[in-house]
Amino acid sequence: MLEVLVKNSPTVRFTQDNKTPIAEIEAQFDSLRTDDPPSTIKVVGWGKLAEELKNTVQVNSKLVIEGRLRMNSVPRQDGTKEKRAEFTLSRIHPFSTNTSFSSIPTEKDTHSNNDSTSASNNEGIKWDTSPLIPDTDDIPF
Repeated sequence: MLEVLVKNSPTVRFTQDNKTPIAEIEAQFDSLRTDDPPSTIKVVGWGKLAEELKNTVQVNSKLVIEGRLRMNSVPRQDGTKEKRAEFTLSRIHPFSTNTSFSSIPTEKDTHSNNDSTSASNNEGIKWDTSPLIPDTDDIPF
């Protein structure tokens, strides 16, 4: 899972064989260390997720994305190859209640009683961005 900020509008293309839609966006995410600048990653959605990206995601939208990470080798102009990370979506979670996705159950769908907490109360949630491994290590090897 990764919390991201959408940096460009989704671009959609289709496979040649069965015309499956593939959508791509560039997303920015914060580094675990406060000194490091934000990083960007290419996010790819296939099929229904590609359609959802195209129809609902806008520039500067905040999302929590779920999926898998893979490394691609991309040829450079000088003939060498560069490794780039690519995130393949399995789920999209809107960060605010302003965005709705059909594959995500709504508050109404998940709670049958009226005394449940509304989704708008979750907008102020802060994610724990502290490093999983401390910056300093007392182990001498």
